[in-house]
This record gives sequence, structure tokens and C-alpha cells, in this order.
Amino acid sequence: MTRIRSIMLFLASAVLGLVVGPGTVLAGEAVEGTAKADKLEQCVEPTAVMRRNHFTFIKHQRDLTVRQGIRGSKHSLAGCVDCHARKDASGKAVPVDAPGQFCAGCHEYVAASLDCFSCHSAVPGEK
Repeated sequence: MTRIRSIMLFLASAVLGLVVGPGTVLAGEAVEGTAKADKLEQCVEPTAVMRRNHFTFIKHQRDLTVRQGIRGSKHSLAGCVDCHARKDASGKAVPVDAPGQFCAGCHEYVAASLDCFSCHSAVPGEK
């Protein structure tokens, strides 16, 4: 009886994942609000490419910046923050790592650590 219950629980979880999972992903596909990114068709790369490879782009840019002194490419973390930071009702930038914001929301969804901003600014214009 325990084995059947385990199988049923697994199947229910799989079905729930298929129903809830895509809705959650689809809800995050369109960026809405007051960020510069809200007005763009896509990021510096197509959305699917950014979702899958943004960390690789950021690591590559980090290596270029630290080892070769090259700054300001299209994959810079500062560029990400500048484009994706939203503004609150008073017009002040909201940190991208604040609960419910761009970076925090996606990293929470995929259960990934978001430690970039322990050193880097999470709002535009700060160093």
C-alpha cells in the first residue's frame, strides 16, 4: 500500500509541476513596470539565450574586466542592473536583488544563490 501511495504522490507532483510550472515561467516572460528593459523587445541577447546563459556571460565579462581591464561590454553586470532595476513610486531605483525584483525573483524560482550583490551594486549608478 505504501508503494502505491508513493507512486500516486509522485504522479500528482509531476502533474502539478506541469500545470503550475509553465504558468509560473510564462508569468515571468514579460517584464512589466518602470525598468528600461520594460520597453525593449529583448535583452542584449534573445530571452531564451539570456535565461540559459546569463551566468556564463557574466563570468566571461568578469574575466575580461579583471584580467584584461576591458569594461563596458554588452554583458556587464552594471549594464544588467542599469536596464533591469525598477523604480518605486517616488522614482527611486529598487535594488534588483530585493524580494520580488528581477534578479531575486528568477533566482528564487530556480533556487540559485544570488551573491553578486554582496560586492556589486544592485541599483544603477552606484559603485
